Parts: sequence; structure tokens; C-alpha cells
Amino acid sequence: MATRIHLTSKEGVFQEMEARQHRMTADEPANNHGTDKGPAPYELLLASLAACSSATLRMYADRKGWKLGTITADLTFKRDADGNEKIERVISFSETLDEEQMERIRDIIEKTPVTKTLKRGTPIATRFE
Repeated sequence: MATRIHLTSKEGVFQEMEARQHRMTADEPANNHGTDKGPAPYELLLASLAACSSATLRMYADRKGWKLGTITADLTFKRDADGNEKIERVISFSETLDEEQMERIRDIIEKTPVTKTLKRGTPIATRFE
């Protein structure tokens, strides 16, 4: 599997990106040298984790015939004074699940692809041309 993003940056911190036929932007808020024309990079990281988490849980529940209703995900990135970083992820469903279902959901959420990638600390190889 390979996933690709193409980015173009002409000036400032505003970024334009393409993923297949989809166009996205990223920027920083005005208080961080940006023009606030798009989500900040950490917000995009959280969005990726939230989307993967929800989609994986939905696919799993659909296979099991479980009704989750509306899935809501609230994620927060935090860095303390010592530089320690963590992501807090809160997931809720509009339908009620029994304890056995919730136990399985707790297991599955830790195995979603983006969760595993972030927890593993994926190496990044950079080259300049």
C-alpha cells in the first residue's frame, strides 16, 4: 500500500495539497503567523485519526450487525511544559451498546490503522531534490 500527498506552497504558511482528485488546504491561525485559511497541521493529524477511528468502528460494527447510530469523535492534541505529547480521543455513539460490545469496541479502536501508525512512531525518510 502506498499513499501520496502532493503539496504546493507559494508563500507564507498557507499550503495547498492534493490527495488523488481531492484538494485540501492547511494554514496556521493568525496568532501563529498564518492567515487561518485552513486547518493547522496538527488539526489535520487529529482529523485523520478521527476519520480512521470512526470508519474502522463503523465497518466492524456493520460486519457484526451492531447499530452504533451516530458516531461522535472529539480529539485533542496536548503538549506539556516538558515537551511530552499526547492525544486524547473521546468516542461516543447515539445507540447503546452492551458491555461485551463495548469491550470489543475498546479493543478494535486500538487497532485502527492510523492509531497503530501513530503509536508505532513511523520512521520518516526525507530527501531534497
